[in-house]
Amino acid sequence: MQKDFMEFMENSTTAFQTVVQMAERLEAAGYEKLLERDTWKVEPGDKKYVVRNDSSVIAFSIPESGTSKANGFHMVCAHSDSPCFKLKENPCMTVEDHYLKLNVENYGGMIKESWFDRPLSLAGRVVVRKKDLELETRPVDLKKPLFIIPSLAVHMKRSKEKEGELNTQLHLLPMAGTVADKEMFSEIVARAAGAKKEDILGTDLYLYPTDKPVLMGMEEELIGSPRLDDLECVYCGLKAFLDSNPQDKIAVLAVFDNEEVGSQTMQGAASDFLLSVLRRIADSLGEELLPLLAESFLVSADNAHGLHPNYTDKADPTNRPMLNKGIVIKYHGSQKYTTSAYSGAYVKALCDREKIPYQTYHNRSDIAGGSTLGNIALTNVSVPAADVGMAQLAMHSAFETAGTKDLEYMVQFMKAFYEV
Repeated sequence: MQKDFMEFMENSTTAFQTVVQMAERLEAAGYEKLLERDTWKVEPGDKKYVVRNDSSVIAFSIPESGTSKANGFHMVCAHSDSPCFKLKENPCMTVEDHYLKLNVENYGGMIKESWFDRPLSLAGRVVVRKKDLELETRPVDLKKPLFIIPSLAVHMKRSKEKEGELNTQLHLLPMAGTVADKEMFSEIVARAAGAKKEDILGTDLYLYPTDKPVLMGMEEELIGSPRLDDLECVYCGLKAFLDSNPQDKIAVLAVFDNEEVGSQTMQGAASDFLLSVLRRIADSLGEELLPLLAESFLVSADNAHGLHPNYTDKADPTNRPMLNKGIVIKYHGSQKYTTSAYSGAYVKALCDREKIPYQTYHNRSDIAGGSTLGNIALTNVSVPAADVGMAQLAMHSAFETAGTKDLEYMVQFMKAFYEV
C-alpha cells in the first residue's frame, strides 16, 4: 500500500490532478460518471461518481439490497487542496532585462520559509477557447522543475537586524530563469495543454514542490511528502471506499476543494454539492431524504497535529497524539471540529471492535489552532459527525511528515465504517 500511496501523492500535484487520479481509479473499479446537468436514475447496486469544477468529487455506492428509511448514508469527507502559491493573471515579470519571475499570490496559510530553495513546478488547469463561446477545461502539469524561490544569503542580512515577516509580493516570487522572455513561458504552458497560447483564456495554475514522497526513519516508519494535508486522508478514503463492501448504508466519499481558503465556493464544503447529491440519490430511489439523514453519520477526515519532538510545550497537557500510535479523534470546545461525546464514542467503539488504535486531540487552551470542513458541511447536511485524522508534523509546510502505520490504521477504520 505504501508504494501505491506514494504514486498517488506524486501524481496529485493540485486539486485538479487529484480529481483526475480519483476518477481514473473509480472508473477502473466500475464506477460510472454522472453529470450534474443530466437527470439521474440510480438503483440498488449502482456505483456512481460526479465531479464539480474539475476539483471536487463525490462518489457513492448503493448496496444491492437497496435502501429503506432506516438505512441512511455513511459519508467520509476530505479535501483536495493544499496551501501553496497561485499564479496571477499576466504573471510574467522581468528584472533588469535578464531574470524572468512569476507574479503569484498566497493560496491558504503556509509555512512560507519552507518554499525557499526548493525545485518547483506548475500544475492545475487551463480554459481553452474552441470556437466562439465554446470553452474547454484541460488539466495541465509541467512536471519538471522549472522554478525556484531563492532565499537571501545570510551575508546580506544584518546580524542584529530583526528579520520581518516574509512578504509574498516582495520576497517569494519564483524565478523562472535568466531568459527574460515572457512568450516562452506562455508557449510552455500552451504546449503542456495541447493548445495554442492565444486560445488559452483562463488559468488556475499553482506552484508545487517537485520533491517525491520518501520513506524515512530507521525502520522506514515515517513518510515524508508534499501535500500530506489532506491528500493522505483523500487516499485513505478512496482506498477504503473501493475496498469495502457496504451491506446496509449507502457509502459516500466526498472530496471538496477550497478547504484551505474557507470552503465558501461552489465546489467547497459550504456549497450545495453534497446536499444536492444526497437529495438526488434519495429522490431516484423513491425515498425521503430527511429520514435517511436521521440514520446517517459523517466522518470529516483531515490530519491532526502530532506531538513535535522539539516543541513538546505546544501540545495539550493530556491529549498528545504521536505518529504511528493510531488514528486521531479531534475535539474542540468552540466547535471547530464536529466531534461530540456521542460521535466520538461511536468512533471509539468501532475502533475497539476492529482493534484499531486511536488517540485524542485538543488544542492547548491558549492556542487557537486550525479548523476543517466538517462543521461547514454540517450546515447543509445535519447528521452526527466526528473529525478524525492522522498525526503529522510540519502541517502546511512544503514538505510534511507522517507515520506509515497510521496510513494502514486509517484505511482499516474507514473500511470498517463503510461496512457497518
